[in-house]
Amino acid sequence: MNSDVENKKFKKNNGNSKTRWVHRACILAFGLSVFFSLISELLLKRVNVVVSLVVLLIIIAIGIIFDIIGIAVTSANEAPFHAMAADKIPGGKEAVKLIRNADIVSNFCNDVVGDICGIISGAAGAAIILKVAYGNNDIILSILLTGIISTLTIGGKAIGKGIAINNSKKVVYNVALFLYMLSNRLHIDILPKNGGTKGKIRRE
Repeated sequence: MNSDVENKKFKKNNGNSKTRWVHRACILAFGLSVFFSLISELLLKRVNVVVSLVVLLIIIAIGIIFDIIGIAVTSANEAPFHAMAADKIPGGKEAVKLIRNADIVSNFCNDVVGDICGIISGAAGAAIILKVAYGNNDIILSILLTGIISTLTIGGKAIGKGIAINNSKKVVYNVALFLYMLSNRLHIDILPKNGGTKGKIRRE
């Protein structure tokens, strides 16, 4: 009887915690969208073509990196991080939280950030075309740049998937360590407090 009550309480608390985290993720997604839009609208119009291309590559790289994170979290094994969390090794507890909230993390990294970077990279490409073509509608240049952006994005994510699956533990721990530093130094905690865990984290 007590076990059933604890299970219901855990599911309720965990559900509420995940709901709050989704709200934070949406706010963060909005902030990222506005940030990247400002870059494409302001920075790309004021710098030369070379710098614009560098900015474009950075936006594509961000999309690929977050795609790697999302895949690594969904494919990583939770067990190795339990001993780290029990020994209070920095990042151990955060790694467990990441894996136990893999659905939310994957959705945010692969879908939200991925879609934002895809949209912004397209806008950045259009801005570069306008710079090179001096306002003329250069169809050939537009097709070539669109093809390059698509090739870099798709090819980068294809390579990233292999990296994420083969090095999932390393990727998750590096992200967890970053979140640990973010929480302890800047007091910013974007993960659910319950972390999807039931009871205390114990050594496996």
